[in-house]
Amino acid sequence: MSTLFSLEGRTAFITGGSTGIGAMIARGFLEHGATVIINARNAERCAQTVTELSEFGEISACPGDISTLAGIEAVVAELPDMVDILVNNAGTSWGAPIEEFPENGWDKVMDLNLKSVFFTTQQLLPRLVANGSPERPAKVINISSVDGIWNSKNDTPSYIASKAGLIQLTKHQSLKLVGKNVLVSGIAPGAFASNLNRAARDTPEKLINGIPIKRVGSWEDMAGAAVFLASRAGDYVVGETVIVDGGLAHAR
Repeated sequence: MSTLFSLEGRTAFITGGSTGIGAMIARGFLEHGATVIINARNAERCAQTVTELSEFGEISACPGDISTLAGIEAVVAELPDMVDILVNNAGTSWGAPIEEFPENGWDKVMDLNLKSVFFTTQQLLPRLVANGSPERPAKVINISSVDGIWNSKNDTPSYIASKAGLIQLTKHQSLKLVGKNVLVSGIAPGAFASNLNRAARDTPEKLINGIPIKRVGSWEDMAGAAVFLASRAGDYVVGETVIVDGGLAHAR
């Protein structure tokens, strides 16, 4: 039991890892012994996060745009062979009423939130398979959202559709890859402070009345769920998306 949540000897690649939920997961992985590589488009922000988190363990950055297959291939080519944990966290949103919602807003969100997850997993799959075993399977953790579970009232249709699709993709990939010693699961966060969820970051007091636990999520809440799924503790979780939202999804 003392090593059940250990990530010693593991190497994790986290997309969207320079801020928000990605950085929370990165810190959790580092504190449990993993080597971490973060990705985001902003190289300067990546470098800043590496500096901020380096006190907790071995961390580096591989910046680049993973919203296209060419961008994914370029980033993956720079990663070390020993990657055995992939966290597909990079995401974006676009808000507009249905009457005004633009095609480019739809495509931008779908490309990063859903398409990039599939193709990043595809491009890293040879390494994940090579590094996985029955005793220590490789892991893929897809970060969805409670907006993909409940019937959200937000004017963000492409975000909602992409996150719902990601939950189903997680189920589909899990059965395709479990026989290759690659376990796929997911997390559906609720209100966590991030650039994407500025309300939780800037005005959490306006949200907490709708959250049964009466607070927004902390970095420990997100890191704990991710470490569970990435470690030996989560080796019997296949295809499931764990809701981490303080009860929010059940209150709607």
